[in-house]
Amino acid sequence: MEKIPETPGRRGVVAIIVQEGRMLVIRRSMHVIAPLCYCFPGGGIEEGETEVTAVVREIREEIGIQICPTRRLWECVTAWKVHLAWWLAEMDPAAVPVPNPREVESIHWLTPREMAGLSELLDSNRELLELIEKGKIFLTHS
Repeated sequence: MEKIPETPGRRGVVAIIVQEGRMLVIRRSMHVIAPLCYCFPGGGIEEGETEVTAVVREIREEIGIQICPTRRLWECVTAWKVHLAWWLAEMDPAAVPVPNPREVESIHWLTPREMAGLSELLDSNRELLELIEKGKIFLTHS
């Protein structure tokens, strides 16, 4: 398991993919930071990448699908001092996400309520769900 880096100022991206009222959620593998926690898929922004390029690459690496980011939803700084940009994204409904075992143990399609009920949910994900519930963030593509 990787240790949480102490370096402040790291940047990352997260993809929110919704189909038929359910959100694509991953359970992280044993080999990454925060092992076996549930969260939306995403990861670090590499040098020279834009947020959009990074989120497309991260989703392809983690679950093997092509996405189209449509709108930036939110940003936050996590307890680990990572500045995250949260992107609403679309995927082909016929695409089948497949977990990359180095990063992802399993893939789930959950309602916001089901996701909020997970005890192993990362705090920043819980915060986003609360903002959705309060009507401060909308999961529409327009």
